[in-house]
Amino acid sequence: MKNLLILTGFILITSFTSSLFAQKDKFIKDYLERLENSQKYLMQVAETMPQEHYTFRATAESMTFAENFLHIGYAIDWHSQSLLGGRESREWKTDTLFKVAKKSKLEMIATVNNAFNEAINLIKAFDTNQLDAELDYFGLNRSKRQILLLLADHITHHRGQMLVYMRLNGLVPPRYVLYQ
Repeated sequence: MKNLLILTGFILITSFTSSLFAQKDKFIKDYLERLENSQKYLMQVAETMPQEHYTFRATAESMTFAENFLHIGYAIDWHSQSLLGGRESREWKTDTLFKVAKKSKLEMIATVNNAFNEAINLIKAFDTNQLDAELDYFGLNRSKRQILLLLADHITHHRGQMLVYMRLNGLVPPRYVLYQ
């Protein structure tokens, strides 16, 4: 009887905890699918825009198409490598990796693609027990799960500006529906 009680307790505890871990693993799995699809779509957007339009900006205060693109790369690097991975943060004002300078379209695509790949590798190895750990995010406490979601929103925000720039230059952006 005692063994049956112990076995029942063990089964209940493992079924409860394994479902908790499965939910966390499911979040990472779903997030990676979203991030990888975001990467594919953004690369198609970047490839579709002719290099001569990479300097286009909608208004004098706006970032150019290229600046929006590299800013996405910087944000991916900062959110994943620095906030989640603990690496020293790059200084936006002095960083050269994510500045347009004299980079070609192909160099920019390679830079942002690399930022995505490094983030994907970090997230694949991420300790899901840390998803609820909180960090300072511009003066607000945010969980690492929220930081991942904020990164996805940030990518979408700047990619949306790039899509408008394409339309303003008479180009048709790639269909988003293919990447959902």
